[in-house]
Formats: sequence, structure tokens, C-alpha cells
Amino acid sequence: MTKKLKSDIMLILVTVIWGSTFIIVKNATSVIPVYNFLFLRFLIAFIVLAILYGRRLVNIDRKTFIVSVLVGTMLFLGYAFQTLGLKYTTASKSGFISGFNVVLVPILEAFFLKAKLSKTSRISVILAMVGLLLITTNVDLKINFGDFLTFLCAVSFAFQIVLIAKYAPSVDTISFATIQILVVATLSGILSFIYEKPTIPTNKTVWFALILTGIFATAFALTVQNTMQANTSATHAAIIFSLEPVFSAITAFLVAGEVMTLKSIIGGFLMLLSMILSEMPSKDKLRA
Repeated sequence: MTKKLKSDIMLILVTVIWGSTFIIVKNATSVIPVYNFLFLRFLIAFIVLAILYGRRLVNIDRKTFIVSVLVGTMLFLGYAFQTLGLKYTTASKSGFISGFNVVLVPILEAFFLKAKLSKTSRISVILAMVGLLLITTNVDLKINFGDFLTFLCAVSFAFQIVLIAKYAPSVDTISFATIQILVVATLSGILSFIYEKPTIPTNKTVWFALILTGIFATAFALTVQNTMQANTSATHAAIIFSLEPVFSAITAFLVAGEVMTLKSIIGGFLMLLSMILSEMPSKDKLRA
């Protein structure tokens, strides 16, 4: 098994985890405030990684710390803008605009990493966007304040993906991910104390969600993302991550009985097709 194939499999696994935990997070944040939940979720993740890899954090170098804080801030802004945007726009539009990073990543990658986008990658990006548009139903063309905030969320996540691609190959990826998680926990805690009334939950369902997302969807997922993205391009990773709403829809159907429309099924098929196409070598590479 090649490094690239192994990386793709692990990144798909991460996307499955993120998509399948969406309904769990949604239920938990209906009980406790959002930033309160994010603070506890990322704090749990940090504690887990600190216990497992504490020695690496003690010996972290200046470069790794600085870029980790930068990428962690982008990660936090993605969550923050997405959450604020949901107050002023619909969930379907939020899902579509958030996924717009699949288009932004190739642009940023070309600008910052001087990467040339192949014809196959361009087609994959287009298919992913069409699929995303179909799977996020009831999307209208009116732009409001919430849509603008959600667009900033997409920009933030796009920067996070590109920055990981840029720095992951040259830093200790475990420390890289751990500091990012600490940054999100810290900033979420600050916002929670300013705008919410943070509490320690007593609800078992909330604690189940916190432990599940803290360990698997955060500590494990972000460590894998930071490690495996070193072996692939930012654009390719973005195409894989765009499958998150597909797995979210499948989970909602299996767990909550939510019906998948024909449009959603076609959209999911196009997104899966975009990922398969992105795995194929381009003609440019074959000529080389």
C-alpha cells in the first residue's frame, strides 16, 4: 500500500467520523451552549493527547508552536463563523457555503504553495461543488449577513487545510495537532465566558457526545488529518473532506430515519465520483 493510498483511506475515515457525529453534536448543543460544548470537547481532546504525547510538547520547537497557533486560530474561526452564521441563515445554506472551501483550497494552494491544478482535479472540484449543491437542499441565491459569516467560515477552513499542507511535512505533526486543539479550546472558553453562561453538564447524553467527539472526532481526527495531509495535496484533501455531508446524510437516515431525497442521492453520487476521479492520475502526470 502506497503512502498516498494509506493517507486517503485515513482521511476518508476522518470524514466518516466527522459526518457521523454531526447529529450527536446537534443534539448536545441543544442542551448546552455551543462554545461551552466546543471548549469542553477540545479540552478533552487536548488532555488525551497531552497524556499520550506530553514529552513531545515539552520539547516543541518555536516554529512548530507558531504555525500551530496560526492554524489553530483558523480552525477556531471556522467553527466560530459557522456557529454565528447559523443564527442568521438556514442549515442547508450553511452546509453548502461551508463546503465552498473545496473551491477556495485550490485557489489558495496555487497562490501560496505555487501548486498547479491538473485538469482532473479541476473536474473533481466542479463535481464536488455540484454534488454539494444538490445534497444541501433548499439553497436560494439571496445573500444575507449569516451567509457572509458562513463564507468567512469556508475561508477559514480553506486556510487551515492549505496551511496544514504547507507545514505538516516539516514539523512534528503530533505536537502540531495538539497545539491547534489547545488554541481552539482556549478561544472557545474565552467566548463562552464572555457571551454564554458556561456550565459543567450533568446530562449523560451530553457527556457521551463530549467524550465521543473529544476523543475520536477531535483528538484522533485532527492528529490523522495533520499527519496524513503531509502525503497529499491540499486540494485532494479538500475533495475528500467535502464528502462530510454525504456521510452525515447517511447517518441521519440510519440513526434518525431522515429520508434522503433523490436529489440528495444524486448529489452524494457526484461527490463520491469526484473523489474517485481525483484518485486517477492526470494526463499531465502520465506524460511526465
